[in-house]
Amino acid sequence: MHRIYRETVIRSTPERCFDLSRSIDFHKESMSYSKEIPVAGRKTGLIELGEFVEWQATHLFIRQKLSSKITEMVRPYYFVDEMVSGAFKSFIHRHEVRRIDKETVVLVDDFWYEAPLGILGDIAIMLFLERYMKRLFEIRSLAIKTVLETDEWKKYVT
Repeated sequence: MHRIYRETVIRSTPERCFDLSRSIDFHKESMSYSKEIPVAGRKTGLIELGEFVEWQATHLFIRQKLSSKITEMVRPYYFVDEMVSGAFKSFIHRHEVRRIDKETVVLVDDFWYEAPLGILGDIAIMLFLERYMKRLFEIRSLAIKTVLETDEWKKYVT
C-alpha cells in the first residue's frame, strides 16, 4: 500500500473542523473543478457512521465513479472512509482533528491506497498518480482552512 499523509493547521474548533470535513455539500463545492457530484447514497448534509456516498467526477481526464463508506467515527476526533468501489484497488482515508490550543486544530489526512493493475498501477503511482493525489489533498485541506477561518463555515455546518 502507498500512503499520503498531510497535516493542516487551522484556526477553528475541533467540532467545526470535524463537521466541515464530512459535509457532502462542502465537498461538492470544494471539488467543483473536477465536477465532483454525489450520485448515490448520502447526497447532502453531514455523512454519518455506516453511510456511503457515491461520487461522479472527472479526474485525469476520465469520468469515473467512486463509492466510499464511513466505517469508523468518533466525533469530533476522527472518521474513516473506505472505498467500496472505484478506480483504486482499495483505499482507507482517516480524517483526524487534533486540538492544539483553545483556537487551533490540526487536520490530519492519512490516506492509504493501492492502485489497480499490479505493476502497471505501481508505475502509474510513480509517474503521476501520487503527485496528482497529493495535489487533491492540498486543494481540499486549503479549502477547509479558508472556510473555517471565516464565517463561511456556517453555510455548511449548522
